[in-house]
Amino acid sequence: MGKPRLSHWIRRVRPDDDLVVSALYREYHGPLLAFVVRLTGGDRQWAEDVVQETMIRAWRSAERLDPASVSLMPWLATVARRIVIDDRRRRDARPQESGDGPLESVPVPDEMEGLLHQVLVSDALRALSPAHREILNETILRDRSVNDAAEALGIPVGTVKSRVYYAVRALRVALEERGVTA
Repeated sequence: MGKPRLSHWIRRVRPDDDLVVSALYREYHGPLLAFVVRLTGGDRQWAEDVVQETMIRAWRSAERLDPASVSLMPWLATVARRIVIDDRRRRDARPQESGDGPLESVPVPDEMEGLLHQVLVSDALRALSPAHREILNETILRDRSVNDAAEALGIPVGTVKSRVYYAVRALRVALEERGVTA
């Protein structure tokens, strides 16, 4: 007597029983894999994934499978073909992954230089007198006009103008001492 047909297993066991999957796998794995390898253009890994998904779908649908059919291969082949089609559509719907190669050649700005400049300017500002730091803070950093800075600091407009002039000169000297040139 030959091996028991799948119909024998489907009648004997509950649809959620592992025996159905084992019987399906033993009987149809080889022919289904050969069929799917052709569908996937020879990509064996993809074909294995498709066969596995097909077997899972068959297991989930075991109660709907026709135990009287001679072979489940037509049903399994249809399911596998649909999985391959869906996979291709999914792959075509998103851009092809190209790896990190192109990204490695994209120039990335070196933020270290900007950070170094910030440290140098901060250090140079600390070297100024408090009055010069205060006037540069109001006019340059807070972007206030001479009149607005005079009002905020409570000093005459002429004093603001002369402090800005001398503060910028002192800052330029402090920066040159630190190796920064214009």
